[in-house]
Amino acid sequence: MYYIDLFHTSANIFIQIQPVFIRSYDFSDYCRYILALFDSCLDMMNASEYKENLSAQGQENCTISHSVVDVVLSSLYFLIFVPALVLNVTVMWVLLRLKTKSTFMVYLKNLVAVDLLMTLTVPVKAASELPGAALGLRVFTCRFASVIFYHCMYMSIILMGIISLDRFFKIVRPCGSMPGQNLLFGRAVSVATWVVMLGSATLPTMVLTSRTPLDNSPELCMEMKSQAGKDFHKALVWVFNLIFWIILVLIGFFYTCIARTVVQSHRNSRSTNTKGKHKTQAKVFIVLAVFLVCFAPYHIIRIPYTQLQVKNQHSCTWEILKVAKDFSLWLSTTNICLDPLIYFLLCKSFRKKLSDLGILKRFSSSGSGTDEDLTNE
Repeated sequence: MYYIDLFHTSANIFIQIQPVFIRSYDFSDYCRYILALFDSCLDMMNASEYKENLSAQGQENCTISHSVVDVVLSSLYFLIFVPALVLNVTVMWVLLRLKTKSTFMVYLKNLVAVDLLMTLTVPVKAASELPGAALGLRVFTCRFASVIFYHCMYMSIILMGIISLDRFFKIVRPCGSMPGQNLLFGRAVSVATWVVMLGSATLPTMVLTSRTPLDNSPELCMEMKSQAGKDFHKALVWVFNLIFWIILVLIGFFYTCIARTVVQSHRNSRSTNTKGKHKTQAKVFIVLAVFLVCFAPYHIIRIPYTQLQVKNQHSCTWEILKVAKDFSLWLSTTNICLDPLIYFLLCKSFRKKLSDLGILKRFSSSGSGTDEDLTNE
């Protein structure tokens, strides 16, 4: 299958990235692999045009049971809802008991709020995907729940990029009490991110998704958009794809520099703690792996899918891309379950608070002696 080949290509590239970070932290190699991902995207777009031509000539036969796909997708969304809710409520409960003493904690609390809000949209989205879902539920999902869902996903991506930049200046380029490390500055950046996202993308999308649907069709959300709404939707897809790839490269660069600094600090202090070095390397790799695996497949597929979606070209290629897009979007959603793991691994104050509250006490205390903290908090 076409979309399976795409995931296979992405997986092969990802597997090749792993030794680069663990062995040498060579950022030029990292950039080459990112470019390879772009090449895969271009190849897919060329294949998409080729298959579309075959479909127009009647040479392509595509039989996809959308009802089965919808049931599987809904089940997968419901499957991650409960653990995501438990994890994010627990993290929020713990973080609210931590004093906000740094910009890192400001951004972290905003990220948890975004993940929790996204979690609350999951059951609505899952229910609307079920075959025979009520038209009213699907209309509500298209206009509000899905828009909030995407808002939270990109807020999460942007905040993770901001956190990596904040850590870079804190650990790699410390300059005393610079404005970027001021609590007021951190709160201002957080508020500005929310306002810009709401004003430039979320609210306009809600307003432009307001047409009355004629029937309960599979492409209900697109039918609810005016022509201006479709053009705006297409532009947003391009803009947010660009934002994602830029942030991916920046996160790779910043955390690579952070890891190098921590390892170099070990060497300068003539520490024999090789276990701490390996833990630092592993943590950096986990952050990058979670970000890449969760979000890259969706952003590779999204552009060619949207090209056909806004043109209302329901060919076999479009059907295959739609299935691939839907499953890669679910993969992106799993990030709301994986973010708490990142908080635990990277934030020493978070682990300490868990220990103080008696949560995972044995695990927290067991690694405290040789752990390197990438947050420097």
